Amino acid sequence: MASVTYDRASRIYPGSTTPAVDSLDLQIADGEFLVLVGPSGCGKSTSLRMLAGLEDVDRGDILIGDRVVTGLKSKDRDIAMVFQSYALYPHMTVGDNMGFALKIAGVGKDEIAKRVREAADILDLGEFLDRKPKALSGGQRQRVAMGRAIVRSPQVFLMDEPLSNLDAKLRVQTRTQIAALQRRLGTTTVYVTHDQVEAMTMGDRVAVLRAGVLEQCDTPLRLYQEPANVFVAGFIGSPGMNIAEFRLEEGHAVLGRARLPLTTAALTRLREEGADRVVVGFRPEALDLAGEQDDGAFPVDVGVVEELGSDAFLHGTLPELREDAGSLRDSIVARVDPNRPPAKGSRVHLRIQPGREHLFSPSTGLRIPA
Repeated sequence: MASVTYDRASRIYPGSTTPAVDSLDLQIADGEFLVLVGPSGCGKSTSLRMLAGLEDVDRGDILIGDRVVTGLKSKDRDIAMVFQSYALYPHMTVGDNMGFALKIAGVGKDEIAKRVREAADILDLGEFLDRKPKALSGGQRQRVAMGRAIVRSPQVFLMDEPLSNLDAKLRVQTRTQIAALQRRLGTTTVYVTHDQVEAMTMGDRVAVLRAGVLEQCDTPLRLYQEPANVFVAGFIGSPGMNIAEFRLEEGHAVLGRARLPLTTAALTRLREEGADRVVVGFRPEALDLAGEQDDGAFPVDVGVVEELGSDAFLHGTLPELREDAGSLRDSIVARVDPNRPPAKGSRVHLRIQPGREHLFSPSTGLRIPA
């Protein structure tokens, strides 16, 4: 096992002037499970492939432990990678697939058999060792691919969207197994996904990338409760955060009938920027149903209600705001009582719970401490 360090590592593809990964500074502790997440094209898979030695590092360095591996070939980095595709040899048994890399490395038959059996026991694959991959389900094949990585006892596991080919129910089951397995083995793991729910439920820390730049790296809870900027606030959370520009008016942030009192510190910061507006974010669970006359309540026309059993989410529009609605003009999402959801097509009034709002600079998008 070992730590991993990206030391201002950049990757610039030939013919492009914009880095796919731009000066990535990231330290991953020994035994940590770190997830790289972001929208398509953000550089997360490129970052992983740079660590694997499958992409060049044009600037900066990558270290595994205290060893600079920037110029080393993949086979010399002591890493094991699990890809989106299982990449199993169809003519080999499960046991032979898991032990193939050890065979190529010249490990003895008895040692290979021992390691394969140990990995199979960990992954509940013992009864399948003599079967061919075609006789297994998608989830079982992915476990075989993981077993192939485990038997090598690498310093670092690299996983590039390994669950993308599985159905929704199996994804949930398998991600739980992977997280539990990593904690049992204690091997440093870097995991790439585009699914932020997957990232939040699996990682010790989550690194959010956009356009090759690291926006924030923190624990799932801190990312959710204290997003560093508007992008992270909108990306993390399902459903996403409601975000809009509010006017500044007599010490309040105002949008239609919604009025939020601002702290002196927040107002001072906004005055220093010369701002007459502030970007306000509030999560679906930070909204309460209120009466029409309640102070700060604003009307919402209910379009759709997602009833999920234990939860229900109202998706609606704000009828009064027109051009002043900012990004809320299209939709606002609120979590409501699943036992008494509002009727589709009705009008309700919502109020933002005091102190549950997130403030961001309208010029930089950075978080403004309350």
